[in-house]
Amino acid sequence: MTTSYCILTGASRGLGLAMAQQLRARGVQLLTLARRPNPALDGPGVEQWAVDLAQPAEAAVRLAAWVAALPRERIASLTLINNAAGLSTPAPLDVGDAAEMSAALRVGLEAPLLLSAAFLRASDDLTVPRKLLNISSGLGRQAMAGSAVYCATKAGLDHLSRAIALEQALLPNGAKVVSLAPGVIDTDMQVQLRGADPALFAERARFVGLKEGGLLDSADAAAIKVLAWLDRADFGAEVIGDVRSAT
Repeated sequence: MTTSYCILTGASRGLGLAMAQQLRARGVQLLTLARRPNPALDGPGVEQWAVDLAQPAEAAVRLAAWVAALPRERIASLTLINNAAGLSTPAPLDVGDAAEMSAALRVGLEAPLLLSAAFLRASDDLTVPRKLLNISSGLGRQAMAGSAVYCATKAGLDHLSRAIALEQALLPNGAKVVSLAPGVIDTDMQVQLRGADPALFAERARFVGLKEGGLLDSADAAAIKVLAWLDRADFGAEVIGDVRSAT
């Protein structure tokens, strides 16, 4: 009997937790990576690692060993979802905290790069479907003042995905790659944006309006849209995606 395996980062809360719960309900075998494992995910079918993705090199080595050790005869498909994102205080770049910005860059871009490399290298012998889904943002495609670090990591994630897709297309059974914007979700990031200092973050009122206008997706609703994209028969045909797109 074969089963689908999925590695998911940032699974302890928000969109990541919602995706983890929905994938588990499908019978997917899950490995989650988060700074603090969530007891709500304890139980059969889920392995949780407590890792700090601001220091991703060790996690990448460990992930490669985990993938290499999977029983090949049991794998129906293998997926990596890079969902974790590092947040920094909304403010102009020149007043940002250097340590905070560095950590956000490492979680949001360095970690997906190293984990993707480990995932692809350790699974390159497989002939079953392999998928790499990077959770991006509209802010990776349209810049916003006061969010330079987040914009940079998401734009980098998009372009990283494009490059990986080109590389994998040269292989006989290369992984399919998508960098997907999941829409505007009622998560901790939105709380941070609404609570920002308006003197440092001019867009604060817009995000307050989104909340007050009921225009934010719940984490559960967003997870349904993201996983529906992952299920698409043409997954990877277009590397850059947005759940709000009609195609």
